[in-house]
Amino acid sequence: MRNPTRENIQALTDCVCWQLDFDTFQKLFHSIESFREQGRTTLVKSYFNLKSHNISMIADQAKERYENLLKENPLIIQNVSLKHIATYLGITDTSLSRIRKEISSE
Repeated sequence: MRNPTRENIQALTDCVCWQLDFDTFQKLFHSIESFREQGRTTLVKSYFNLKSHNISMIADQAKERYENLLKENPLIIQNVSLKHIATYLGITDTSLSRIRKEISSE
Protein backbone atom coordinates (compact mmCIF):
# COMPACT_ATOMS: atom_id res chain seq x y z
CA MET A 1 0.00 0.00 0.00
CA ARG A 2 1.40 3.39 -0.98
CA ASN A 3 1.66 6.14 1.58
CA PRO A 4 -0.93 8.82 0.64
CA THR A 5 1.08 11.59 2.33
CA ARG A 6 3.94 12.31 -0.03
CA GLU A 7 6.25 15.25 -0.20
CA ASN A 8 7.85 16.76 -3.25
CA ILE A 9 11.31 18.13 -2.63
CA GLN A 10 13.12 20.32 -5.11
CA ALA A 11 16.84 20.97 -4.76
CA LEU A 12 17.77 24.63 -5.10
CA THR A 13 21.45 23.82 -5.65
CA ASP A 14 23.35 20.85 -6.99
CA CYS A 15 23.37 18.01 -4.49
CA VAL A 16 23.50 14.29 -4.03
CA CYS A 17 20.22 12.75 -2.93
CA TRP A 18 19.67 9.19 -1.76
CA GLN A 19 16.28 7.55 -1.60
CA LEU A 20 15.40 4.67 0.69
CA ASP A 21 12.09 2.96 1.12
CA PHE A 22 10.84 2.67 4.69
CA ASP A 23 11.62 -1.04 5.07
CA THR A 24 15.23 -0.56 3.94
CA PHE A 25 15.58 2.40 6.27
CA GLN A 26 14.29 0.32 9.19
CA LYS A 27 16.73 -2.50 8.41
CA LEU A 28 19.67 -0.07 8.33
CA PHE A 29 18.46 1.74 11.44
CA HIS A 30 18.23 -1.47 13.47
CA SER A 31 21.35 -3.21 12.16
CA ILE A 32 24.01 -0.46 11.99
CA GLU A 33 24.68 1.33 15.27
CA SER A 34 26.39 4.36 13.69
CA PHE A 35 23.48 4.77 11.24
CA ARG A 36 21.04 4.61 14.16
CA GLU A 37 22.96 7.20 16.19
CA GLN A 38 23.32 9.53 13.21
CA GLY A 39 19.60 9.12 12.53
CA ARG A 40 18.70 9.97 16.11
CA THR A 41 20.99 13.01 16.09
CA THR A 42 19.53 14.23 12.80
CA LEU A 43 15.96 13.64 13.98
CA VAL A 44 16.45 15.51 17.26
CA LYS A 45 18.26 18.40 15.55
CA SER A 46 15.53 18.65 12.89
CA TYR A 47 12.80 18.61 15.54
CA PHE A 48 14.41 21.42 17.55
CA ASN A 49 15.08 23.47 14.41
CA LEU A 50 11.43 23.09 13.38
CA LYS A 51 10.16 24.06 16.83
CA SER A 52 12.52 27.04 16.91
CA HIS A 53 11.31 28.17 13.48
CA ASN A 54 7.66 27.80 14.50
CA ILE A 55 8.17 29.83 17.67
CA SER A 56 10.10 32.47 15.74
CA MET A 57 7.22 32.78 13.26
CA ILE A 58 4.93 33.67 16.17
CA ALA A 59 7.21 35.59 18.51
CA ASP A 60 9.70 37.45 16.31
CA GLN A 61 9.30 40.36 13.93
CA ALA A 62 10.07 39.63 10.27
CA LYS A 63 13.28 41.66 10.43
CA GLU A 64 14.49 39.57 13.40
CA ARG A 65 13.70 36.35 11.54
CA TYR A 66 15.69 37.56 8.53
CA GLU A 67 18.65 38.69 10.65
CA ASN A 68 18.66 35.36 12.52
CA LEU A 69 18.59 33.46 9.23
CA LEU A 70 21.57 35.44 7.95
CA LYS A 71 23.46 34.90 11.21
CA GLU A 72 22.78 31.15 11.29
CA ASN A 73 23.28 30.58 7.55
CA PRO A 74 25.14 33.50 5.94
CA LEU A 75 25.55 31.76 2.56
CA ILE A 76 21.79 31.51 2.11
CA ILE A 77 21.62 34.67 0.00
CA GLN A 78 24.09 33.18 -2.51
CA ASN A 79 22.21 29.92 -2.93
CA VAL A 80 18.50 30.61 -2.49
CA SER A 81 16.21 33.01 -4.34
CA LEU A 82 14.73 35.90 -2.39
CA LYS A 83 11.27 34.54 -3.21
CA HIS A 84 12.07 31.28 -1.41
CA ILE A 85 13.60 33.13 1.54
CA ALA A 86 10.52 35.33 1.86
CA THR A 87 8.29 32.26 1.84
CA TYR A 88 10.42 30.56 4.51
CA LEU A 89 10.19 33.71 6.66
CA GLY A 90 6.42 33.93 6.16
CA ILE A 91 6.54 37.34 4.47
CA THR A 92 6.02 38.77 1.00
CA ASP A 93 8.80 39.51 -1.49
CA THR A 94 8.01 43.20 -1.05
CA SER A 95 8.41 43.02 2.73
CA LEU A 96 11.71 41.21 2.38
CA SER A 97 12.97 43.87 -0.03
CA ARG A 98 11.99 46.59 2.45
CA ILE A 99 13.76 44.77 5.29
CA ARG A 100 16.91 44.27 3.21
CA LYS A 101 16.93 47.96 2.26
CA GLU A 102 16.44 48.97 5.90
CA ILE A 103 19.33 46.74 7.04
CA SER A 104 21.67 47.96 4.32
CA SER A 105 21.08 51.61 5.30
CA GLU A 106 21.85 51.00 8.99
